[in-house]
Amino acid sequence: MDIRWNLSASDIERESFRAIESECPLRETLPEPEWRVARRLIHSTADIHIADTLVFRHQPIDAGLSALRRRAPLFCDSKMLRSGLSMARLRALHPDYNPDCLHCYIDDPDVVARARAEGRTRALCGVEKARPMLDGAIVLIGNAPLALARIARYILEEKLRPALVIGMPVGFVNVVESKELLSLCPVPHIALEGRRGGSPLAVAALHAILESA
Repeated sequence: MDIRWNLSASDIERESFRAIESECPLRETLPEPEWRVARRLIHSTADIHIADTLVFRHQPIDAGLSALRRRAPLFCDSKMLRSGLSMARLRALHPDYNPDCLHCYIDDPDVVARARAEGRTRALCGVEKARPMLDGAIVLIGNAPLALARIARYILEEKLRPALVIGMPVGFVNVVESKELLSLCPVPHIALEGRRGGSPLAVAALHAILESA
């Protein structure tokens, strides 16, 4: 077994990207900014075919970069997603980004109490708490399909206008339906169709957008 011990982290990333670009046919068809997102998701999963379910609607990369340059707040449906975002990369676009710009209410005592009292998920109650700050925000959903569905309802029924939605919840219940609801929304968004997703992929998508700055 030939283990290559002398590779640096940057060497590994470069070689991984070369392998992805040689194996994925979408390299020849996607615009470069969209390809960067697809490549990051493939790199995160080692699955070439995950890019087959990736969709971009309403110029999400341009919209996301514009929002980041004006220091838009970010709403995350999970602590894992929030903790995975790179503050250094965000500050490269706006030096005033700080942890207070990243909002996740999943563990707030009022959210926990409301979810318990009403028999609903904390993620859903967290989105409802976040409603006042979502206009113009970047929304990242990598775990909770009900959170994505509620945001889509706000967009369709109340004319909420996030700057960008990254909709990548994962699982077997309400996941496909929430993404289908997002597809009806006239706001910039990136989604993984079907059941696949996860917080690491939502993070990877935003980091890939930052590569296009």
